[in-house]
Amino acid sequence: MANKPVEIVQLAGDAGKYKANLSSGNWLIRSFMAGLFIAVGGALATVCSTGMPIPGVKSLISGAVFPVGLIAIVLTGMSLFTGDTMLIPMAVFQKKSTWSKVFNAWFWVYIGNFVGSLFWAYLMSVGPFSKGGLPEVTIFGQNAIAVAEAKTLPYIAAGGMGLWSAFMKGIACNLLVNVAILLAISSKNMIGKFFGIWFPIMAFVASGFEHSVANMYFIPAGIMLGAKVTWGQFIYWNLFPVTIGNIVGGFIFIGAVYYCCLLYTSDAADDLLCVDLGGRRIIKKKIKKIKKENENEIQSR
Repeated sequence: MANKPVEIVQLAGDAGKYKANLSSGNWLIRSFMAGLFIAVGGALATVCSTGMPIPGVKSLISGAVFPVGLIAIVLTGMSLFTGDTMLIPMAVFQKKSTWSKVFNAWFWVYIGNFVGSLFWAYLMSVGPFSKGGLPEVTIFGQNAIAVAEAKTLPYIAAGGMGLWSAFMKGIACNLLVNVAILLAISSKNMIGKFFGIWFPIMAFVASGFEHSVANMYFIPAGIMLGAKVTWGQFIYWNLFPVTIGNIVGGFIFIGAVYYCCLLYTSDAADDLLCVDLGGRRIIKKKIKKIKKENENEIQSR
């Protein structure tokens, strides 16, 4: 069983409304755990792809195991910045929240995600990625260093086009992340939610797109292990453009687009007859028209 498309958008708005009203302390705890869970998926992808010489297969393996992070986040109700770029604005579109709450939530969730990701990066750097906490890294640590450098150095070498590339990869990534979230909302059972999340996340990882919160783990982990990347390079050449791209991908390409085509237009009333989902003017007109037609039909009998 699954919810209808219009119901999915309404439920997304309800979820956004709930999140928008959380306290800053609650956001920090939830987002810390979400950052940690994403980092768990990132670390697993690093370990499982180590030693694989075939690039396409290596990407597929990474994509196959990385979704464990978002699955844990969605099914346990934690807060991920990339998902909240769609969910909380969706509540504003439906007049269930305000823009001030959106930006406030984004601020605290972003910080919490960063701290959670850094915590797991440190844990992995002194744990499985190094030999007993010594400076010498394991084969998995060597792969972590390679990942960090691959996510930063090519953008630096490309200059302005590198920033543009990171930005575009950020858009594509969060488009797929939020498709996964909507698919999870659409399902009414655990199996459906699992696969609804897994496939789009696998697609973004295997395709090589950029996720800001995942990179809060990948690149710091490499830096802690000795990657030839500075913190400033990480923030300017990767985190900044990828974050902006993630916002555009989630907020505009999924949040605004799905709201406009499923709730704001008159087509929404056709999916759920006579159900006012968002209090939208056009939907109300459609509902009134349907009710009037029904009344005229009854009177003519």
